[in-house]
Amino acid sequence: MAKHSLRFSVLAAAALVVSACGSSDDSTDVEENVAEEEIVDEENDPEEPEEIEEVDLEEEDEADSEEDETSNSGEFDEMIAYMEETTEGTANVLFENNEQQIHETEGFTVSLDGYTLVELNDFHTNYRIPFDDQTDGGVILAHYTVTNDTGDDAYFMPALSLMYTGATKYFNNYRELLPEEEQLDVQLAHSTDYAIADGETITGYFTYPFGQDQLEEVLAESTAMIDVPAPHSELGDVNSNFGDEGSFTVSLNEDGAERAEHNEAFYPDLVTANDMGDKEMIAESDGINDSQELGNTTITLDGYQFTEFTPNDVEAPRFENFTNGIVLLTVQFGIDNQEDSEIALSSIMSSLLVNDGAQSLLNEGMLLDYRYDDVIESGESGELLQLYTLDQEQYEKIWKDKSFEVEIGPMRDQESTDLSKGNRVTFELPTE
Repeated sequence: MAKHSLRFSVLAAAALVVSACGSSDDSTDVEENVAEEEIVDEENDPEEPEEIEEVDLEEEDEADSEEDETSNSGEFDEMIAYMEETTEGTANVLFENNEQQIHETEGFTVSLDGYTLVELNDFHTNYRIPFDDQTDGGVILAHYTVTNDTGDDAYFMPALSLMYTGATKYFNNYRELLPEEEQLDVQLAHSTDYAIADGETITGYFTYPFGQDQLEEVLAESTAMIDVPAPHSELGDVNSNFGDEGSFTVSLNEDGAERAEHNEAFYPDLVTANDMGDKEMIAESDGINDSQELGNTTITLDGYQFTEFTPNDVEAPRFENFTNGIVLLTVQFGIDNQEDSEIALSSIMSSLLVNDGAQSLLNEGMLLDYRYDDVIESGESGELLQLYTLDQEQYEKIWKDKSFEVEIGPMRDQESTDLSKGNRVTFELPTE
């Protein structure tokens, strides 16, 4: 308010001077009065200009933030208008999110700057095939930025495919909906060798089309996932990828936004990453920092989470043997690899000893988000998750008040070669 008041006073004073110009006799008196009032104000309250300046900066920051959001929305509006005109359809915005998500790996950054979900109906039949052969449906319109600050030229194939629980296919960019020059996979394409020079930034849009039935499915799920591939250092060499792959979570309504926020509290195992159901925290501990040596590898127990898990309808058949409820235990380790070879995260095995060691459960590798090329290179450190499924009734009646121990090892490389000579180490999970 101080900023607006200051502007009003200056304008008012200026108006008095201008209006007084009509009378040569009074103009000098008016100007002198205004000057005297300014001098009196400064003498009576010398600190006021500093206070006004501070408020001005805060209000300008808020204004800039609002302007950025308005700008993003405006850009989406232009693209939506183009999409309507091109398809002869009618668009209606269902949900929009301008919170940036960033995936950075070894100086290479991919960001999802914002997205909007648009209902698109009654469009021309020429566009029906990517909409599951329907002429009503929806589109997720996403804006991306790719930046190469690695110090060298790089190559990035923008296979930013989208998937939601229950979907029968991956969704990718449909080029016919937007101007070509606005699309990311036109700028990073085979014709450009997927090249991005050191220091270069490339921005562009993706459009993910859904038929009416698919739109209803994804809205019911409320969230979707977008895969972010790793970049490459050599042209045409698929084995020259460096850094880590990543993912973005896309909320498609308020329920999805609340769900995504809820899931941020949990370790990113595949259950969380793919939103396979509902997790509720039972017990957790972090910052444990218990380290043991296994060959030339240091393994550190960082933390764990016990969660009550209810799978969604799509994933329920996977857990049909758990008739008395499900408890998941996800354990987080740090791995310092001083071996001569890489350590493949997908090749690491472990067991959970329960009931004071009388029973054991194997790690559920299929519920971890690791691929063949997810490794910790020689001389580097990284993170490892291990996950175990527990019968809820046994957990509550027998196991939870007794010791839990994790036996882990040996470490293996990508070819499954044993780097630890068969040795394992055991960690006891501390209770609060």
